[in-house]
Amino acid sequence: MLFKRIPTVSTKELERRLPEKPTIIDVREPVEFRGGHIPGAKNVPLAKISTFNPKGNVYVICQSGMRSKRAAKQLMKKGHDVVNVRGGMMAWAGAKRGGKL
Repeated sequence: MLFKRIPTVSTKELERRLPEKPTIIDVREPVEFRGGHIPGAKNVPLAKISTFNPKGNVYVICQSGMRSKRAAKQLMKKGHDVVNVRGGMMAWAGAKRGGKL
């Protein structure tokens, strides 16, 4: 477990999986989330990820991929099935909700 790799997907791959309604956790701060997020994503800021207990497989995203990687590590240590989204919202080209600041 010490050196277990975190599974990752590209933003394109996550976009292809959206019809399956995957659980997506956006670990950015609320103001960033309101600035634009993936439809259906739940906002759980990185600072609060330790208290979050998702059910099933979870995709974790942030702005660039660094915070989501940290969040994924924390969730994996708790035994959750986690996939980090490479490139984060900076790489996301799909539909977004929000964006009105």
